[in-house]
Amino acid sequence: MSITLHPTDALLVIDLQNDFCPAVNGTGGALAVAGGHQIVPLIHSLARAFPHVLLTQDWHPPTHISFASSHAGAQPYQTIAAPYGPQTLWPDHCLQGSEGAAIHSALDLPQAELILRKGFRPHIDSYSAFLENDHATPTGLAGYLRERGLQRLFLCGLAYDFCVRFSALDGAALGFECLVLEDATRAVNLPGSVDQTNEAFAAAGVPRISTVSVSR
Repeated sequence: MSITLHPTDALLVIDLQNDFCPAVNGTGGALAVAGGHQIVPLIHSLARAFPHVLLTQDWHPPTHISFASSHAGAQPYQTIAAPYGPQTLWPDHCLQGSEGAAIHSALDLPQAELILRKGFRPHIDSYSAFLENDHATPTGLAGYLRERGLQRLFLCGLAYDFCVRFSALDGAALGFECLVLEDATRAVNLPGSVDQTNEAFAAAGVPRISTVSVSR
């Protein structure tokens, strides 16, 4: 299968930031996804074919609700009950203005038309590029896409089982055609998280495709 790109298509690169990738010296970012840096060359190749390229950027304040350090006695990767529902706790990551929050140092996409920051509200997390984790508060991306007439989104980046997952599901629910470029993502891979993601995509009718399917 070969997919021909149209002027209303966009490549949406999710959270490809230093903190989510292993560091050059091997010590790793604050919340490094195994192999996260390996998708950078593939995304460079993809981006050259797309008429529009958009990025998202996790952008957390200190003492963000998603940080285990913000909750006495809590440990990273445990789940708490937040006012808006279950919240996985993470190591401190992507602090506003930090080197870790910067777009990955090897990613060179000067043609990107938008960098959407999310997760900047202290008391609510935001996996999705479209909605905060209360599934009600918008980030503004849907309005941006509609005003510009962008209709089909090809998602890549980090991480497959969290921010890519919720961005694709929310985008589809909001009426955009969303396709996940599976080989241009990497997963956190918490117990069951990848299987749950695959099941959610199937239930929502979100295709998982390979980058070789995209004509370029």
